Amino acid sequence: MKIDIIPKSILGKVSAILLIIMPIFLFIGMKSVVLYEGIQSGRTILQDIILRPGIALPMLAAFISGISAFVTGMTGIIRKKDHSVIIFLSTTMGFFVLLWVLAEILFPH
Repeated sequence: MKIDIIPKSILGKVSAILLIIMPIFLFIGMKSVVLYEGIQSGRTILQDIILRPGIALPMLAAFISGISAFVTGMTGIIRKKDHSVIIFLSTTMGFFVLLWVLAEILFPH
C-alpha cells in the first residue's frame, strides 16, 4: 500500500477542502460573539439560530463541514482506495467532530 501526501481522488480533495473550511467557519462564529454580547443564548438550536444567527449558523456550518469531511474521507478511503496523509487527517478530525456532536446530543448540559 503506497501512501501519498496529496489525495488523488476527487473525494479525497473534497474531504481536504472541507477540513480547511471548518476552522474558517469556527473563526467567523467566534469573532461574531462580540455582536451579541447582551443577548442570551437560546435553549435549543432553533432558538439560538433565531436569536443569534451570526454565531449559530457559522458554527453549524463548521460542524456540518467536519462531519462531511469524515464521510467523504471514509468514502474515498474505502471506495477509491485513496490512501493519503491528508485524507487520513481529515477523516480523523471529522470523526472527532462527529463524536463531539453525538456527545452533545446524547449528554446535554
